[in-house]
Amino acid sequence: MTSMTTSTTRPLAAAAFLTAAALALTGCATASTATGADADSATPAAESVTVENTWVKAEDSGMSAAFGEIENTGAGDVTIVSVASPASTALELHETVANETGEMTMREKGGGFTIAAGEALTLEPGGNHIMLMDLPEPIVAGDEVTFTLTFSDDSTLDFTAPAKDYAGANETYEDGDMDDMGGDTEMDHSDHADHSDHADNS
Repeated sequence: MTSMTTSTTRPLAAAAFLTAAALALTGCATASTATGADADSATPAAESVTVENTWVKAEDSGMSAAFGEIENTGAGDVTIVSVASPASTALELHETVANETGEMTMREKGGGFTIAAGEALTLEPGGNHIMLMDLPEPIVAGDEVTFTLTFSDDSTLDFTAPAKDYAGANETYEDGDMDDMGGDTEMDHSDHADHSDHADNS
């Protein structure tokens, strides 16, 4: 009786082991598939963004600015944290805000530009814009200037903007924004030959 019991038990144990192994393999396959799906859903911010109607102000020296429409076609918010271009040794993302006296001034946008899902950011004279400082050489009307946007997830997007002649109005900067330029703060560009004003329609 003992040998019969033993021989019956062994097949049952083997069957139980095979069933457990099959379930374990199925679980691994399911987990792997889920991980792959999650990875695919993490689309880089740059792949959800389009840039259109771009242009940059032609300038002989000093400073310039770039404008256009940046649209987020993705399902989540994206944040532009920096910008680079061979046309400038120092670039900043700028916003236009009212100071304590109510005067509209330009300053660097802390934290960068965040664009909500399905929304667009307009860069325009007198509003948000990309600031180009310390131009190493003139930007001439008709030039094609390349830019690289970097997002908070470290993805990047390149775009090209044609240079155009533009005579903007005078503008001022918040204290400190011009320190790295070696210029005065809250300056009227028309009174300083060393620094050209960038586009502004205010």
